[in-house]
Amino acid sequence: MTPDLVGRLVDDETMDRLTTLAELDPVFVVDDFTTPEAAAVLAETEVIVSSWGCPPLDEAVLAAAPRLRAVVHAAGSVKHHVTEACWERGIQVSSAAWANALPVAEYTVANVLFANKQVLRLSADYRERRAPHDWQAAYPEAGNYRRTTGVVGASRIGRRVLELLRPFDLELLLHDPYVDEAEAAALGARSVTLDELCERSDVVSVHAPELPSTRHMIDRRRLTLMRDGATLVNTSRGSLIDQDALVEELVSGRLNAVLDVTVPEVLPEDSPLYDLPNVLLTPHVAGSLGGELRRMAAAAADELARYANGSPFTHPVLRGDLDRTA
Repeated sequence: MTPDLVGRLVDDETMDRLTTLAELDPVFVVDDFTTPEAAAVLAETEVIVSSWGCPPLDEAVLAAAPRLRAVVHAAGSVKHHVTEACWERGIQVSSAAWANALPVAEYTVANVLFANKQVLRLSADYRERRAPHDWQAAYPEAGNYRRTTGVVGASRIGRRVLELLRPFDLELLLHDPYVDEAEAAALGARSVTLDELCERSDVVSVHAPELPSTRHMIDRRRLTLMRDGATLVNTSRGSLIDQDALVEELVSGRLNAVLDVTVPEVLPEDSPLYDLPNVLLTPHVAGSLGGELRRMAAAAADELARYANGSPFTHPVLRGDLDRTA
């Protein structure tokens, strides 16, 4: 992983667990497997504990690591560094994607509730008026009672969002091609087409993986299906939205948006998204941030403990799932 990540990711308690479970040097961290120091350690390594910044474990790296049997990833997606060569060798892989999903879901739910309350527009309006006003008359449709929220993708995050929204007086819709009506109902939602979800929802929240098939799944046509005043929440990847079409809708003021991801990830300085009063823009921080990072390291320690006692991983990554997961 990136060397400067370790101090933020692994607290003393978790580091003690790791060094108790395995022969592990807590100060030896690499983000380059080609150095002589890395090669010497790889020759003896049975398990790699990885996180953001891990280089690809390609054939050359695996040739230098004949004893490698498992990769325990203290972060989300493993697609960047777990290569086809790893699967061919039969290396076991675990990911803390479930742990990283929790803060994303919490961020999403907070913004769903704020969006239905029309907090962005109310705040901007109040800041401009700075005087008494009949807010009930000005915002007769505000509030979360009997509003409709559409979740796109029954991913780990999407499922957690549905779970957290269940206690509220909301109608929950779900679009996922791999989920049938019965499973959607068990999640507390009604299964619908993506078009119907866009048409009926007061808030559309995107939680599908970034795949060739999901590029611009919320395109210009589907944006026009969304009702006036609806909010689009995207915590997945910017490529899932036709951003040019979305910007047009946002500049017109017809839609609102909560965007934690964009294309490019850091927008140019002159992007209108920075200044629009109907847009909440954050710099890809819905996932683990600050103290939340430590949950992923603790999850990795739990998986290492299972490996050490011969038990299967609780959160394995399976080769066959990679074509429909992040």
